[in-house]
Amino acid sequence: MPSTRADTPFFPDASAGKAGLKALAKALAQWQPPATDANGNIPGGKKERKAWSLADFDPGAKPFSSGDKAHDKTVVEALAVELDVLQNLLYADKRFKLLIILQGTDTSGKDGTMRGVFGRISPLGVHTVSWKAPNEEERSHDYLWRIHQQVPAAGEIAIFNRSHYEDVLVPPVKGWITPAQTAERYRHINDFERMLSQTGTVVLKFMLHISLEEQRERLQARLDDPTKNWKFNMDDLDARKQWKQYQKAYESLLAATSTPWAPWTVVPANSKTHRNLMIATMVRATMAQLGLRFPPADPKLKGLKVT
Repeated sequence: MPSTRADTPFFPDASAGKAGLKALAKALAQWQPPATDANGNIPGGKKERKAWSLADFDPGAKPFSSGDKAHDKTVVEALAVELDVLQNLLYADKRFKLLIILQGTDTSGKDGTMRGVFGRISPLGVHTVSWKAPNEEERSHDYLWRIHQQVPAAGEIAIFNRSHYEDVLVPPVKGWITPAQTAERYRHINDFERMLSQTGTVVLKFMLHISLEEQRERLQARLDDPTKNWKFNMDDLDARKQWKQYQKAYESLLAATSTPWAPWTVVPANSKTHRNLMIATMVRATMAQLGLRFPPADPKLKGLKVT
C-alpha cells in the first residue's frame, strides 16, 4: 500500500484551485499550534513555545461562518452529503485510511459532531469508538495497545470520541504520572502516529474548544431537561473544578504533539453550527486532496451479460 506523505498535512481542497488552497491553508494555520518534531520540540525552541497559548484561541470565534446561521447549516448538510460520496470512494480505492480524533472537555460537542458531520455517512467502512476508562485487560497492556486495535483498515474511516490523548490528560492532572513520564508519552504518541501516517493513515485531530461559561450552560441544560438527565455525570463537576489544570494539560499536549504528519486543529466550539462547519470543511477538503478513484474494472467484465 502506498504511504501518505508524512511531512505534509492533508487539508487543502483539490477542487478549489491554487488560490482557494492557499486561502484555506491560511485560515486553518491560525487555528493550529506550531508543528513539532517527533520528540515534541518546536522549531525555534522555548521562545516560540512560550509564545503559543491555548488562551489565544477564542472559543466563541466563528472563522468559517458566513454570518448567517441558517446558511451555515445548509452548507454543513451539503458537506455531509459529499462526505458520504467521498467515503464510498475511499472504501473502493483502498489506498488510504482516515483516522479522525475528536478531543475536548466534557460537553464540548464530540457526540454532536459525530451526528452533525458524520451522521449521513454510510456505515460501510466506517466505525466509531467512544473511549472510556481502560478495563482490567486493557490496563494489563501498554496504554496504546487498545488504541491500535481500533485504527482504520484500508479504505476505512475511524472516528474516535476521545482517544489515546486521555492518557496525557487525566493521569497528569490527577498526579498519577510525573512530568517526565508525560513527556515520554508525548514521544510515544508522536512515533505511533508517524507510523500510522507512513503506512497510509491520514490522521486528523480536532480539539473542540469551549469556554467555562459555555460548559456551565450545557451542563445545566442536561439537568433541566429530563430527556438529557442520563447524559449528566457527577464526575463532570469534579473535572470542572480542575478546569485550569485541564486547560494547561491540553495546552501542553497540543504543543508537544501537533506534528507535520498529524497536526492538531483547535476548533472554536461555543457555536455548535460553526463547530460542525469547520470540521466538515476540513474533512471534506482532506479527502478531496487524496485523489481518490474507483479501481479499474476487471477486463473479464467487458461485454459480460447477466442472464
